[in-house]
Amino acid sequence: MIKFLIESSSDYDAKEAEKKGIEYVPITIMIGDRTFLDDGSTSKDTFYKMTQESEEFPKTAQPSPQEFLDIFEKVKKDKDVLVCILLSSALSGTVQSATLAKSMAAYDDIYIIDSLTATYAIQVLADYGMKLRDEGKSVEEIVETLENIKGKVKIYAVLDTLENLYRGGRLSKLEAGIGSIAKIKPLITLTREGKISVKAKSIGKKKALNDIIKLIQSEEIDKDFPIYSIYSLGTENNEDFVRNLSEMGIECTDRMQIGPTIGTHIGAGAYGIIFVQK
Repeated sequence: MIKFLIESSSDYDAKEAEKKGIEYVPITIMIGDRTFLDDGSTSKDTFYKMTQESEEFPKTAQPSPQEFLDIFEKVKKDKDVLVCILLSSALSGTVQSATLAKSMAAYDDIYIIDSLTATYAIQVLADYGMKLRDEGKSVEEIVETLENIKGKVKIYAVLDTLENLYRGGRLSKLEAGIGSIAKIKPLITLTREGKISVKAKSIGKKKALNDIIKLIQSEEIDKDFPIYSIYSLGTENNEDFVRNLSEMGIECTDRMQIGPTIGTHIGAGAYGIIFVQK
C-alpha cells in the first residue's frame, strides 16, 4: 500500500493526519522554559497568546532521525510504500533527518520529497498525492508528478514584522533590514529554491494589502487546486484580504490558521494566500 508521511510544518495536526491515514511527525516548540509538540494538543490561538506573554521568542527543534526511523521500520515490516513530503530543506534540517533515517532503515520503498515550501502548501501536495494514489497511479508516477508541481505551489504573505524570521535564523540582519519598524509590513514569498524572499516592505497595512493584491493579479491561478487564505492570529486582516480577492473574482476554498511550527517564525498578525500556478 502507498502511504504518505508529513510533519507538523504542514499544519495538519495528529488527529487530522490519523483520520486521513497519514503518518505524522510533530516538531518540537520551545517558548522560554515551556516545551511541547506541535501535534494539535496545544491550540493555535493558545500558542500565539503564549508567545505574546513570553519575553523570549519561540524556537523550533527539527525531528530526530529516530522519530522517522520508528515509522520507517514499521513501514518496512508491513511492506508498504511511503512517500514523505517534508518542510523545505532551506528552512529546516527535517529532510536531512529523514534521509539519514532512510539509510538506517535500509528500505528502498521510502521516497523523500523536499517540498521546498511550508504550511498548507505541503497539504496541497499531500492531498494531491493521495488523489493520484486513489486513481491508481504508481508511486513513481506520484513522486514524479509532485516533484514537477511543487515549484508551482505559491505562498504570498504579509507579516507584521520580520523580527521572528531574523531571530530564528531564516533571514540575515541585512535581509530583515528595516522590517522591525512598526509601520513596515513585509511581503514575503518562498522561492523555487525553498528560501524566504522579501518581495516588498510596505509602509502601513493599506499599502501592504494593495501590494499583495497587485502581486496576485500578476499570477495565473490554477483553479483545479484549492486556494487557501491563511492567517496566524486574528482574522481581521485576512477578512479584508479575502474581500479584495473576491472582488477580483478569486474565491478562496477555505480560511486556514497557521500553526506553531511556522507561526514561530512569522509571528501574529500575518495573512496571505496559497495557490497553484497554471
